[in-house]
Amino acid sequence: MTTLTFPLSDPSPEDLEAGRLLFAGRVEFLKGVVAVGGLPPGDRPEVCFAGRSNVGKSSLINALTGRRTLARASNTPGRTQEINYFTLGDTRYMVDLPGYGYAEAPVAVVAKWQALLRAYLAGRSTLRRAFVLIDARHGVKKVDEDILNLLDRSAVPFQAVLTKTDKISTATLDETLAQVRSALARHPAAFPELVLTSSHTGDGIETLRGVIAGIG
Repeated sequence: MTTLTFPLSDPSPEDLEAGRLLFAGRVEFLKGVVAVGGLPPGDRPEVCFAGRSNVGKSSLINALTGRRTLARASNTPGRTQEINYFTLGDTRYMVDLPGYGYAEAPVAVVAKWQALLRAYLAGRSTLRRAFVLIDARHGVKKVDEDILNLLDRSAVPFQAVLTKTDKISTATLDETLAQVRSALARHPAAFPELVLTSSHTGDGIETLRGVIAGIG
């Protein structure tokens, strides 16, 4: 029997319960960082979320935390140009990276945040995993490949999280999954499981909480 490459994540009941408790607790915005010197002390494990503009990153973070306005969603691509830190109780950080791939921001602004992103990924020893959000309607695009290559070079394990799965048919989702699995197979830093989510319906939110809780 052939083992499926990049199967869907299936956290244990213990991790699912740990995830429920983790996100039911105190979750707060800590600070926005515009330079490496402003990063908080590396005193706890952290996970980060990366994704191209308008992939639904803010909506996903709000769904995970059950707080509608914790992460600021915007219809203006490139509005968030800081690394935003959130606390998960007293034990972990959750990090929202600026959206990438937008065309409307000035070149100098894009270059500045790209340099900040590279410095963060290369030097943050407490970063346990990056979650790279992929729009289920489009799959992995060229702009996503750029961040995946950067994560490879930085030796940061990353896990693909498909968003907006409620907006496509089952057949189209199967096609997207095949394309995503093929793309991820070229990246040594890719964690070998996928998570499917919809911030609108709540599908996959419990699973992603469990995945995060299970990361030591």
